[in-house]
Amino acid sequence: MIVATAGHIDHGKTELVKALTGVDTDRLPEEKKRGLTIDLGFAYTPSADGSVLGFVDVPGHDKFIRNMIAGVTGIDCALLVVAADDGPMPQTNEHLAILDLLGVAGGVVALTKIDRVPAERVAEVAAAIARLISGTVLDGAEIFPVCAPTGDGIAPLRAALDRADHRDAGAEAGNFRLAVDRSFTVPGAGVVVTGAVFSGTVGIGDRLVVSPPGIPVRVRSIHAQNRAAESGMVGQRCALNIASPRLERTDIARGQWLVAKEVHAPTARMDGRLRVLPGEAEPLKHWTPVHLHLGAAEVPARVAVLEGGTIAPGEDALVQLVLDQEIGALRGDRFILRDTSARRTIAGGAVIDPFAPARARARPARVALVRKMEMEPAGDALAELLQAMEGGVDLGWFARTWNLKPEHAEALWDQAGLKRAGGDHGFAAGHWKTWGEKTRAALGRFHADNKQAPGIAEETLRRVVGRALPKDAFAQLVSELAADGGLSLGGGTLRLAQHRVVLAPRDAALWRQLAPAFEASGLRPPSLGDLADGAATDVPTVERFLVRAARVGLVVRIAAKSFLLPQALERLGAMAEAIAKQDGTLTIKAFRDISGIGRNVTIEVAEYFDRIGFTHRRGNDRDIRKPAAEVDWIRRN
Repeated sequence: MIVATAGHIDHGKTELVKALTGVDTDRLPEEKKRGLTIDLGFAYTPSADGSVLGFVDVPGHDKFIRNMIAGVTGIDCALLVVAADDGPMPQTNEHLAILDLLGVAGGVVALTKIDRVPAERVAEVAAAIARLISGTVLDGAEIFPVCAPTGDGIAPLRAALDRADHRDAGAEAGNFRLAVDRSFTVPGAGVVVTGAVFSGTVGIGDRLVVSPPGIPVRVRSIHAQNRAAESGMVGQRCALNIASPRLERTDIARGQWLVAKEVHAPTARMDGRLRVLPGEAEPLKHWTPVHLHLGAAEVPARVAVLEGGTIAPGEDALVQLVLDQEIGALRGDRFILRDTSARRTIAGGAVIDPFAPARARARPARVALVRKMEMEPAGDALAELLQAMEGGVDLGWFARTWNLKPEHAEALWDQAGLKRAGGDHGFAAGHWKTWGEKTRAALGRFHADNKQAPGIAEETLRRVVGRALPKDAFAQLVSELAADGGLSLGGGTLRLAQHRVVLAPRDAALWRQLAPAFEASGLRPPSLGDLADGAATDVPTVERFLVRAARVGLVVRIAAKSFLLPQALERLGAMAEAIAKQDGTLTIKAFRDISGIGRNVTIEVAEYFDRIGFTHRRGNDRDIRKPAAEVDWIRRN
């Protein structure tokens, strides 16, 4: 478990940690010289159950609040320190407000320096503390009067810390995330990074990513709670010795993350719920510039208020945070906002959607989705999103947002009873059925309006049916409709199975005269002259008609003056595929000999196959690029 101190400057936080652990956490020369904590200090001590308690000692001066926030983010227990002689002071209030905004799970209070005041004063300050923490995350916390130099009261305080366990059990199931607060080089070992583990576990040999930079690293060794270990986990501070050919110590700094590759997804825009501190003099306005603290990071940002134009003191609302630079963040991460001068804490909250869209962020439909994403647990949120999002839920986005490992994500998908489509999209069963009905209806309308067209391009139909349906999901929908027999497809062209092209009367009459000649010619294109003679007309009339016929799929124009029936081309494609499968490649000679259509027609057919993507030419040979069964033989030109 990780415990962090909090409290006003000179209230005895560092001395108290030393009394509890035997470790002086002031490590910097300037801290020794000035007698105050400037940066984070760390100490460890064995707990009664054999585990290790980790302490983060934070600075109490208001100039170093940024360091204090970095220290208390990701902790399990707070140790609020208040001196009996001073009582609650400004930084007591601000530190407590920060703990409250961060949603720290609980903690205890140490009433220090009791040797300097009479018993009446101790009781008076204890009562003031009880009033102060009422209604906060420390509401009802035990208050322990202590004197660090003499050890009075230390044993009961230590026992209370041993009993406390506010770790988030669910966080252990997530992918590994460590918020980096220090990095340094150890001679002979290399780069070491330290920080609090936010989620998951890590083991020696694991491969992680430095985020946001995206540098892949390998874990060489681990110290968890100041002990050499084979693994680290939530509730521990870890020091990881990492290695990478691309890594320099200067590549890693406080505010970055060390994460599993599944959750390496830097963001500069996130939706969340923000609460403004009640002590603020003015409402928080839309597009207010702020300093955002999340994890150990601090970045400038703007607040876009999604509900109304302002947030009153003491109130909360949905917002979008627009950052000046990318950071690591996932759903549930807590954050603090301070003013641009970094002198005042003004608000805080929790991330809801770490990958928020820039457009339409405040539209009612989008705000409603954010509210659904706010629901707990993940299964409830997923169920609501599936019903609300007709275009499906991006399951990869959902798993990453909620930090779900693959096995936990799959279990959640099964529990939701969703329809998987298009690789990584999930649909409510009712929505998927509706998409099928919309697709068939749209095709019916198209055929009614375009009787001479054999079908419609797949992407065109998707736009007609609804752009909300992703392309890959629509492709699967079309395949399923075709498998059910209600729809026919040839590559990118779709039609209802029962649809038949209706020609204009004059064209229909001419086709009745020409069709027998095409049937009789088999795999060879009939000559335009023979077709004209058989129909008692001229060649230009036949050619113009065949161009129109090719556009509606009655014939296929394989060359300027050569036309074939689609079924003849399909037979030739099957022959070509069989030759390539047997010989390892397709040659003009072999294709000519097997088909019996002559060299010139063989070349025309082979070049047509190249144009439609069925074959790929390599010198005098050709490779088959896709199975013949998946080829749209009809190219309308």
